[in-house]
Amino acid sequence: MFCPKCGSILLPKKEGNKKIMMCSCGYKGSAAEKTRITESVTKKSRDVEVIDREKPSILPKTKAECEKCGNKEAFYWTLQTRAGDEPETKFLKCVKCGHTWRDYD
Repeated sequence: MFCPKCGSILLPKKEGNKKIMMCSCGYKGSAAEKTRITESVTKKSRDVEVIDREKPSILPKTKAECEKCGNKEAFYWTLQTRAGDEPETKFLKCVKCGHTWRDYD
């Protein structure tokens, strides 16, 4: 319900023992006994995207030691897996054996 004077949303307010719909501009509406305010929040979540190709040659390489085979070179990419005010997660994939891991540094 919106105010007919200013167009703002009407909010329920107690006046004595009655609930009425009232606007910040001073307009007072009808009884709010049957009025119901609801809000629904839709959260979009994404799965973590892992690059799983035979030869991910399109990705840049970096010096990082694979904990599985000991190779010292890996492909890497970043992905925002947490809240926007936190840093991205860096994923690494060994050039030699294909082992994938996360780097939180």
